[in-house]
Amino acid sequence: MSTVFVTGGAGYIGTHTCLELLQAGHKVFVYDNLSNSSRLGLERVERLAKGSIEFIEGDVRDGSTLEHALRHSQCESVIHFAGLKAVGESVKNPLIYYDNNVVGTYTLLNAMQATGVKKLVFSSSATVYGEPQSLPIEEAHPLSATNPYGRTKLIAEDMLRDHFHAYPDWNITILRYFNPVGAHESGLIGEDPKGTPSNLMPFIAQVAVGMREKLNIWGNDYPTPDGTGVRDYIHVVDLATGHLRAIEKIMPPQCIELNLGTGRGYSVLEVLRAFEEASGKTIAHEFFPRRSGDVAACFAGTKHAESILQWRAERNLKTMCADHWRWQHLNPAGYASNNDFAIKNAT
Repeated sequence: MSTVFVTGGAGYIGTHTCLELLQAGHKVFVYDNLSNSSRLGLERVERLAKGSIEFIEGDVRDGSTLEHALRHSQCESVIHFAGLKAVGESVKNPLIYYDNNVVGTYTLLNAMQATGVKKLVFSSSATVYGEPQSLPIEEAHPLSATNPYGRTKLIAEDMLRDHFHAYPDWNITILRYFNPVGAHESGLIGEDPKGTPSNLMPFIAQVAVGMREKLNIWGNDYPTPDGTGVRDYIHVVDLATGHLRAIEKIMPPQCIELNLGTGRGYSVLEVLRAFEEASGKTIAHEFFPRRSGDVAACFAGTKHAESILQWRAERNLKTMCADHWRWQHLNPAGYASNNDFAIKNAT
């Protein structure tokens, strides 16, 4: 098995991917500045995998520390998660997003070039498609962005494509996520948003556990079956296995873009009802006018990832909600709960 260097590996998708990598026998180095994550998540990954992770605290924009860490790891490949991801925050503080997401990727590419590491799996987003012109959204869909977060991902993608054009012996896989949700079935690792959640399911979960009064639903007059927005939600463990396949798949030097989604959409109200069923809680909610920039529906075309990676999302909405609720119920304050209750009740 290989050695994999994971930037941002202590975060939500990072921890789940590190678990899949360890369980598949890979050696894992995590490089993370812990600005939006916790060491406890990695400790729980080690417990679940009965393996160890070498952790290096550092910022992806710190070129000298990053290059030293890459040399030390002697890795064959890199998975790049490190970056900021909240759309609303990117509108309020765009320069922070360009610094973290664009400069961070530029610095990583330089460090990889200096150390001779030429295989990269990049964490991108369906936001690079902008307003959907057709559904499902295939990888050939025109690219655009409606917010600074999406633009930082698009700029980073362009940088990777230009880099491959200059250095065609690289192997770059760009994974465009749709809407990651859920948690590991153990309840030990999951999403731990700082402050107010910017995504639907963690917000619903916090209402269910009593941390928040109600869910605000932005728009109930979209041209969808129940008037609320439709999105492609993918279980985070399915997403993690997609990264594992991208690392393990032997492919020729190339720069390729792949969607990771389920290929079907669920409305806000469908997710809310499914979470109520999973949790046994009533989710208080209130409708508000649409938010600027939100689209009616967005879901992935998945045949390309199925063909290239031999990968398909397996978990349905019921499982997504049940696993997310188990995590939230056992860890009501996320990793800050840090008590034995979650571990004793999950193992």
